[in-house]
Amino acid sequence: MAYEVTIGIPVYNIERYVRLAMDSALAQTFQSIEFLVLDDCGTDSSMDIVREYQQNHPRGKDIRIVRQLKNGGIGNARNRIIDESSGKFLFFMDSDDTLPSNAIELLYSAMKRYDAQIVYGSNERIYNELDAQKVEVESYSDMQFLHGDEFADYAYDSFGNITANVWKYLIDINVYRENHLRFPTINYWEDFVMTVDLPAYITRAVFISDIIYQYHCRAGSLSNYQKRDLIEKQEIQDTIEALEQLKQNSHSLKDRSFFHKRMYKVMLAEFYIVCAIFRNENVISPPFEKREIRDIMSCPLAFSEIMHLRGWRFRNLLLFLLGELPPFFSVATMRVIGRCRKLI
Repeated sequence: MAYEVTIGIPVYNIERYVRLAMDSALAQTFQSIEFLVLDDCGTDSSMDIVREYQQNHPRGKDIRIVRQLKNGGIGNARNRIIDESSGKFLFFMDSDDTLPSNAIELLYSAMKRYDAQIVYGSNERIYNELDAQKVEVESYSDMQFLHGDEFADYAYDSFGNITANVWKYLIDINVYRENHLRFPTINYWEDFVMTVDLPAYITRAVFISDIIYQYHCRAGSLSNYQKRDLIEKQEIQDTIEALEQLKQNSHSLKDRSFFHKRMYKVMLAEFYIVCAIFRNENVISPPFEKREIRDIMSCPLAFSEIMHLRGWRFRNLLLFLLGELPPFFSVATMRVIGRCRKLI
């Protein structure tokens, strides 16, 4: 059966919340949806619940389950969804979050109205506390970028003007497939790597102010390195390696108008990783050596290339130098900068 939209839902040991997620996905007012559930080989009853919906829900015939050969993590799960999706457009949804009933209708309508390749929507961040629920709105303004590098130039203009969440947009599946875009096989920051790469391949992007996603913030979810008793060093090294892919991918973009902004954003992300190491150094095992921390800031550009950038030379040069100083001075300098910017 041909579908306009696929909602891709990776599922792994989430039995406590998966009913809420499935209820909201299946309640969409938009009709032409394939609900592609990726079974990532969990050990609880999550998939039994999904199969119950598949058998008994009025839209159960539109639920398709794809099972991994073994648990591969969120990056692998999303790549498999890209490969398996039969819809023209893809929307990622986490299996412990919820959608307003008109979410896909709003995104699809904007997609068609502007012949867009990607449509971003706004979201609610819901904190479920003991006796209360706090809701914060993360809202975009209504905007359209429909020519050339307009969207990329905006996307790379600041670190956070597009949040690094792949569940905030509906995208033409061919953007992923034709450009061979893949998520890194890590459990943290895999969405950041993808959302940084995407704008370079998109010329028609739309933002809508409507709420299209409800992100539920819960203890124990995969989000960052904070508030944990032990962080394996390898886990952080995997993230650093994924960011290295962004550095290397930059070489093919040197002639684009936005390159200096993209380079700065990627290197700034590396600096934020360093600050995360500083914040959590008491629980990282084994610890990072100063040389390893300095090397995180290694820049793929030579000094001469930095000086020939179209803009932001001074910003990029500062980050470049952090990767060139002797380890002791580099680490000491980054600690001072991190404290001044209240990142440590």
